[in-house]
This record gives sequence, C-alpha cells and structure tokens, in this order.
Amino acid sequence: MQRLGFIHDMMDVKVLILFVMARVNYPVNIQQIYELCYQDDCLSYFDVCTAVPEMVKSGHLKEAEQECYEITDKGRADGSLTEDSIAFTVKHRAENAVSRFNRQIRRSSFVKTQILPRESGDFSVIMALDDEMGNLMTLELVAPNQRQAIRLGKLFEKKAEAVYNLTMAELLDDEDELEE
Repeated sequence: MQRLGFIHDMMDVKVLILFVMARVNYPVNIQQIYELCYQDDCLSYFDVCTAVPEMVKSGHLKEAEQECYEITDKGRADGSLTEDSIAFTVKHRAENAVSRFNRQIRRSSFVKTQILPRESGDFSVIMALDDEMGNLMTLELVAPNQRQAIRLGKLFEKKAEAVYNLTMAELLDDEDELEE
C-alpha cells in the first residue's frame, strides 16, 4: 500500500528537520522539533528521535545546551539545497508553526514573574514587562497563599501587555484632568 503524505523515508524526515531548524531562532529540544515538524501524519516522534542524533553526527545539527539543538552552517547550506523537495502544504504549515513558536519564545523573554515567600506567610509576586530597550514596568503584588500567587503570575504572563496598557491609559487619563 502506498503511503500518503510527504514523509516516505528517513531522508524526508531530515529534510523537513533542516527546513524547520533553519527558521527557528532559538535552540530547541527534540519534543519541540517534533511539534514543529509534525505537519504530515506520516511523521512519528520516533523518526525525529532517530534523525536528530544522526544529524548531529553528520554535522548538520549541533547540541547547543542541555538536550537542545540548533542548525550548523553545513545544515543550513544542505537544507537550502533540499527544501524544494518538501510539499508546499507541509512547508507552509511548518513555516507557520515556526513563526508562532518564535513569537511565543520572544514574548516570553520580555515577560517575567517571580514568586517569593514572605515572613508573614503570604507571597510576593514580582511581575515585569520588558522590551528591547529595557524594563517597561515592574509590579509587585501580595497574594495570601501560594496557589493565588502562582495564578497571578500565570495570568500576568498571558495579559502583561493589557495590564501595561490599562495602567498607562489610566494614569495618562488622569494627567489630562490635571492640565485643565
């Protein structure tokens, strides 16, 4: 029976991995490589687990940090020669997945939370929003228990820009009243 989809053999897996790795802006682990490459039902996690060590050995990928990988110059050159063999729909979905991943990682580098226990038994939640130039806002709130502190931190990570914009709008709105 003929296999449908782009992935037919290990070479197809490696070509797709090179395509994705050439577009990822950050080191990624095998699970992330799999998730970014899973644009074809014929790809399995075990294919990726087999291909990545082989690609490290061949010099197409290198281990950047603890079990995270990045593409080498050799991998980038060979990938650019072979990416035309990738089916258009697979290539398009992979590019979109990588774009979302890069945006998510970039954003998470600008939003930081830290939870610190206090002597009184409650918790300080320190939340910061940065941009390329530096810190935009640092906010510290006190939560009565660790569960609420964790919840505050997670919600800030989702809504940091909205909190910043609301704060700025509220403060600047009052400024207009002061000038009258």
